[in-house]
Amino acid sequence: MQVEWYGQSAFRLTAGASTVAIDPFGDMSAAQGRGLQWDYPAIGGLEASLLLVTHEHLDHNAVEVVGGDPVVLRSTAGRLPSPHGEVVAVASEHDEAAGTERGPNTIFAFELDGLRVCHMGDFGQAFLREEQAGALTGVDLLFVPVGGGPTIGARQAGAVVERLAPRWVVPMHYRTPRVGFLEPADEFLGSYADVRRLDMPSFDTVELGDGAGPVVVVPAAP
Repeated sequence: MQVEWYGQSAFRLTAGASTVAIDPFGDMSAAQGRGLQWDYPAIGGLEASLLLVTHEHLDHNAVEVVGGDPVVLRSTAGRLPSPHGEVVAVASEHDEAAGTERGPNTIFAFELDGLRVCHMGDFGQAFLREEQAGALTGVDLLFVPVGGGPTIGARQAGAVVERLAPRWVVPMHYRTPRVGFLEPADEFLGSYADVRRLDMPSFDTVELGDGAGPVVVVPAAP
């Protein structure tokens, strides 16, 4: 499976003729107008057969930038059909106050290329509830926010990794040279022995192998 990071929480996952796009962003001038640094390049040329949107914030829900007439699953929950089999959409919250501050968030889990993928979206709860974890078993590749602020930070992200026990972890939604309003990933990365810092924003899972613990993969910021 090839994985490409566009910045923040936006990813493309491709295996053969199947492409899943997750949390694309579009025009971010509104955020920049509020004094927030946002220098990720605009997403272009992205086509998908399945598009997942974890929640309805402008840096995650720009469905219009994804071509290819994908099936769109957005801000929902349940066990849902898709072109690539069942998608498990787990209801969660964007904050520690039962969603009353920043709203709902969906955790998506699905299989692609024989691997179980889990994208946490803007998970902001104090901890992962047992019912949620029970719906997310067998994860191979985990995308988890680590930058604090509107989502969980390093300590809480570490607890999610420990609970779900994936083979590979990709941190997301953190401070890079392109965005300045989150915390950097350093504290989270410092908790793991096997950290692979890449010089490109994309990678292929066949190149990763396994480690003694979870392998933490850090694509270069686009």
